[in-house]
Amino acid sequence: MKPETLKLLSHPTRYIFFTGKGGVGKTSLSTAVSLQLADGGKKVLLVSTDSASNLDEMLGVNLSNLPTPVPGAPGLSVLNIDPDAAAEAYRQRVIHQMSAESTETEVSTVKEQLSGACTTEIASFDEFSSLLADESKDFDHVIFDTAPTGHTLRLLSLPKAWTGFLAGNDRGASCLGPHSGLKMQELRFKAALDALSNPALTTVALVTRPESSAIAEASRTSDELKTMGLSNQWLLVNGVFKATDGQDTVAIAMESMGQKCIQDMPLNIRELRQDQIPLRAFDTVGLPALRALLQSGVQPLPGGRSEQLPTMKSGMGLDALADELAKSEHGLIMVMGKGGVGKTTIAAALALGLVQRGKSVHLSTTDPASHLALTLDGAVDGLRVDRIDPVEETRRYIDKIMATKGAGLDEQEQALMLEDLRSPCTEEVAVFHAFSHVVSEARSAFVVLDTAPTGHSMLLMDATGAYHRQMTREFEGRGSARFITPLMRLQDPEYTKIILVTLPEATPVLQAEALQEDLRRAKIEPFAWVINKSILATGTRDPLLMARIAGEAKQVVRVSEQLAKKTFALQWLAKPPVGIQELSRLVQRTH
Repeated sequence: MKPETLKLLSHPTRYIFFTGKGGVGKTSLSTAVSLQLADGGKKVLLVSTDSASNLDEMLGVNLSNLPTPVPGAPGLSVLNIDPDAAAEAYRQRVIHQMSAESTETEVSTVKEQLSGACTTEIASFDEFSSLLADESKDFDHVIFDTAPTGHTLRLLSLPKAWTGFLAGNDRGASCLGPHSGLKMQELRFKAALDALSNPALTTVALVTRPESSAIAEASRTSDELKTMGLSNQWLLVNGVFKATDGQDTVAIAMESMGQKCIQDMPLNIRELRQDQIPLRAFDTVGLPALRALLQSGVQPLPGGRSEQLPTMKSGMGLDALADELAKSEHGLIMVMGKGGVGKTTIAAALALGLVQRGKSVHLSTTDPASHLALTLDGAVDGLRVDRIDPVEETRRYIDKIMATKGAGLDEQEQALMLEDLRSPCTEEVAVFHAFSHVVSEARSAFVVLDTAPTGHSMLLMDATGAYHRQMTREFEGRGSARFITPLMRLQDPEYTKIILVTLPEATPVLQAEALQEDLRRAKIEPFAWVINKSILATGTRDPLLMARIAGEAKQVVRVSEQLAKKTFALQWLAKPPVGIQELSRLVQRTH
């Protein structure tokens, strides 16, 4: 079969960014597009800016921060911007730039300044900027597979933010070390900004699924990118389903729901150039499947129907999970997982379930692209809802520092301090402080925290670990002095219960497994897994959906028998669970 000619690829620009809500298929589509360009004779570099990338599983290669050729795909190389490796390289560069007369104490001070999470962010950004400036000249196209929207908007805003921050500022030091070291990167940052805002060089592919929340996020992202100067945008609607059995009520409902979402999409993205990609019967893992994703014609359905499907046992619903959580008098419940798996829905439903069971609950989110308000669409007694807003938290943090540490300084010294605090990385510090405050609230009440997608959450966890290590060093040798850090609270299974959410598909399960291993390395043990949007129990007989069920069954068995200590599930619903009434039904006691 011949590949479809996506209109996006009729005249491809040198740089193409794939962005969108988690779970919409950015990695699959960016990889399929990269393969098609490489198969057409181009030299292509596929870059992942997502610290939770699964490109290695999809392509069967070990990712690194250097271009790695992909076996079986001549002309295609892949690179992962690894935050830890980038941060270490950045530290070494900054220290190397220090004067030869610097004392050991001064070097140690700079090393300490460079140990925070914001250093990891700027280092990753530095690697990203180099690819837009001068280090990808050997490739015809550079394709960026980005992290979910909130993190990506932050990344794409940094060239402008850092260019403005460094202008005329070569004094002092920040959490990124001496500004003089950063000044050396200023030309690179400016080149990155110029490349991003040049429509002849850069295209932003907004990826969505035919779902209301994904489309709403694509609409908001489109407007935000335009304010940054990224106006050359393209819309890719992925996973468009058409029923093949006209008598199958589940398939008909799924198709009509998707078509209504497409018809009702906001004007700002409806007017964009657009491609639609059909839902496929297979998981996009491996080169054959990735190439098939953009093939025209009817796809063969792999595997046939499975007669030995696992069943969802009683006691696996969200009502049972809410019962388990309500056995405690208070505590922190963190809902985590890959973007797009339904964390916000699960978090909101569990919060309502606890309220139904007589608990007072604070429901919050660390996700920059928060959807809590839209998901709840109402208020209920006993439930307080808010979000950790990065902009507001940064303002509060700066005001607090200026009021305390800046109080005894003269006007010039205060101006220098304020200048330092306006660096883009201050946001990471401010968000961590807000997160720590929310964690401490669970000492006397229930706190349900809807977290950002995996990569962004792990950066927050890194900051939590760095703070714990700093506190440990400071309290060493103080005898009976006691302290409790946020990390210690997260490690306490009586205090914190981590709920991992996944979809019953190979890639989301692999990523949830990787997240579980990351948490365990930090001595944090997940409490339970939730398998969301299962079509096993819907009763569909549609051939394409049945083929997907065969793959889903394998993942359900793997999660429940190998990966999770406790497993709960929520089946696919013809009516999206939005609003207090619909969400409450998911956790209603059945006994």
